[in-house]
Amino acid sequence: MKKSLVWAFGVLFVVSAAAALVPAEKGKIVLKAGDEVYACNCGASCPCQMISRNEGKCGCGVPMVKAKVKSVGKGTAVLMIGDKEQTFKTVGKYACACPAGCTCDSISQTPAKCTCGVDMVKVGK
Repeated sequence: MKKSLVWAFGVLFVVSAAAALVPAEKGKIVLKAGDEVYACNCGASCPCQMISRNEGKCGCGVPMVKAKVKSVGKGTAVLMIGDKEQTFKTVGKYACACPAGCTCDSISQTPAKCTCGVDMVKVGK
């Protein structure tokens, strides 16, 4: 009985550790209301719609600004940039290709360099 219990806890530990190490699905940034992120501040008509957890430049070359997540919907987030609301997609066509352990979570709708300096890669189809 004791051997079975030790084995069961061992398996549970391995499964839990593996789940913790699985990276978020590429191309998606998981946000919740109140989170602070960096976003492209070019306005609603900007095609890059870049979001990152790190400060950097957008795909269009403009410095990203700190933004606060006001609300999150299916595939979108409303960000407060200054005193203005702007809706961003939370599923990007491009995502950072940084190595495991990178926490920038940068996504964009157009090709760009990640805020950590790595080229973004096309995700999905």
